[in-house]
Amino acid sequence: MQINDEIIDKLSNLAKLEFNDSEKQEIKADLSRILDFVEKLQQVNTDGVEPLIYMNEDVNVLRTDEAKITISKEEALKNAPLKDSDYFKVPTVLKSGQS
Repeated sequence: MQINDEIIDKLSNLAKLEFNDSEKQEIKADLSRILDFVEKLQQVNTDGVEPLIYMNEDVNVLRTDEAKITISKEEALKNAPLKDSDYFKVPTVLKSGQS
């Protein structure tokens, strides 16, 4: 596939980008190199090669879920701009009667 100005213009329109002439030439060269690389990859014999699904053999490496208190209510409310005895106060977002 040949990369020409028409393709660059179409791609730049789709991407909502604007390029000057020197930038268009650089993009044409970059896209040509990318397509050449893809063509080389298509020539590689992959018969008998299993698709790579995972990068390693580890499966579901998770930490145990332990409930623990890391901050007290008092510490959490200490710097709150508006607070009640046990709760954060926030401005009303929905007024009653609105859906």
